[in-house]
Amino acid sequence: MAGVVLLDTHALLWALLEPHRLSEAARQAIEDPGEVLLVSSATAWELGTKHELGCLTGAEGVLDGFETHVARLEATPLAITVPHALAAAQLPPHHRDPIDRMLIAQARLEGVSLVTNDAAFGAYDVRTLW
Repeated sequence: MAGVVLLDTHALLWALLEPHRLSEAARQAIEDPGEVLLVSSATAWELGTKHELGCLTGAEGVLDGFETHVARLEATPLAITVPHALAAAQLPPHHRDPIDRMLIAQARLEGVSLVTNDAAFGAYDVRTLW
């Protein structure tokens, strides 16, 4: 494969906790040493927010030591920049989730594929892998 991919939040969680839930293509991309994996800081925000709201059980272990878990996957953190934020704000309203909109904007601006099984991402001009 040898490219760069950005992991959606569920892809990161499944890679860490339930790899059997990943598609074969997603698993191969995540395990390929030639693939560069990115994990957005928006993912940490989403995990923390959903955990605090009680919507995400079992993620405590991922939240504790988040950066260590990202490093274990040999992934690189991707910070949210002003251009990312502006691009997310300008996306058409096909998807209302601000975190997903940020990931879409980041994938588009960085020119990378987004590892996700979220069908709503198909409404945007973003490459997905699942």
